[in-house]
Amino acid sequence: MEGKKEDYDMSVFIRKETKDGTYSYEFQLHRRRFSGSTGETSKPKAKQVEKTRRAEAKASFDAESALFAPQLDLQSATARWWQEVGQHHANAKTTMNNLEWLLGYFGPTRMLHDIVDNDVAAMVAKRRGEFVPSQRKPGRKYKTPEVRRRVGPSTVNRTATQPLREIVIRARDLWKVQTGEIKWSEHLLDEPKERVREARQDEESAIMGELDRGFDEAVKFAFLSGCRRMEIIGLIWPRVDFFNRQFIVIGKGNKARTIPMSQAIFDLLWSQQGWHAESVFTYEAKRTVRHGNRSLTRGQRYALTEAGLKTAMRRAVARSSVDNFHFHDTRHTAATRVLRKSNLRVVQELLGHEDIKTTTKYAHAMKEDVRAALDAMDEVIHKPGRPFRNEA
Repeated sequence: MEGKKEDYDMSVFIRKETKDGTYSYEFQLHRRRFSGSTGETSKPKAKQVEKTRRAEAKASFDAESALFAPQLDLQSATARWWQEVGQHHANAKTTMNNLEWLLGYFGPTRMLHDIVDNDVAAMVAKRRGEFVPSQRKPGRKYKTPEVRRRVGPSTVNRTATQPLREIVIRARDLWKVQTGEIKWSEHLLDEPKERVREARQDEESAIMGELDRGFDEAVKFAFLSGCRRMEIIGLIWPRVDFFNRQFIVIGKGNKARTIPMSQAIFDLLWSQQGWHAESVFTYEAKRTVRHGNRSLTRGQRYALTEAGLKTAMRRAVARSSVDNFHFHDTRHTAATRVLRKSNLRVVQELLGHEDIKTTTKYAHAMKEDVRAALDAMDEVIHKPGRPFRNEA
């Protein structure tokens, strides 16, 4: 640090080209130059503005210096990690919420080297004991009491343990900051394996029959393409290429992938033209709404929202009496159906998996097909009235 050799000699002045008599300021702090207009025509007031700008510059420099100190508190560490990593996440808002939870639990002044195994274990226990946020609207009366459930292992890992682990490891290995000894494998909770739920044709038809106009088209697209909900909501017309029969979706990690159109997908997308200038998928408003900045007119089409599509799907599944089916299962359904007509590499390309190991969870479809083929062969060989021939 330059320390106390800060240049406070320059004062406020009026630039030659200034016509309204407004004072400007210019000063240096730790080899950095700061200048600008004070917005004042009175010299005493202008000097007061200059003094404020100096104080702001010093505070900013001190905060910046704290980010690069050999020992960091959690607030400085999370701020630096946010600048370098977190803010670039596709779901940056969720990332910020996770960081705020960590700061609220440990306190912003907690030093990284003071966070050890015992502290992480206590953190995991605290997060594990919290409840999933209520989905009910404040002030609204409901006929049945709400059943609250606690957050699951996956949520604990994703929202608390993993973010803290990334910050601490980056601080230790990249920033060369002193950190506490932590055995992370002891704190990451075992997560249930992702299930693969395929919809039967009658289940798909039942769900589709309960969806309102617009939502049914988006869900049908999900069954046909295997796209995630966020990818469907984010699909815009500039990314739809009818001439080359393909479209581009933006998936996890803000990564784009190109998907060819089947004839069914082509027809569905073609039918969506004219509803919205940018968004491909829209819904039809069932009633006129005027509330604050929100304005809907009955019968008009509006761009789908992720929350709206999620709610519509949940209600449709409930009304259809289909058990244990979620929106993400449309992706599983599409992948399993494609696998039956191709191979794992094709499914990997469709879903955008970087590692084919992620795609192998759909291999059950191939095993089921082998079993069905063996059963069919068995029926032919052991058909009633047909003697079994022993070739031996």
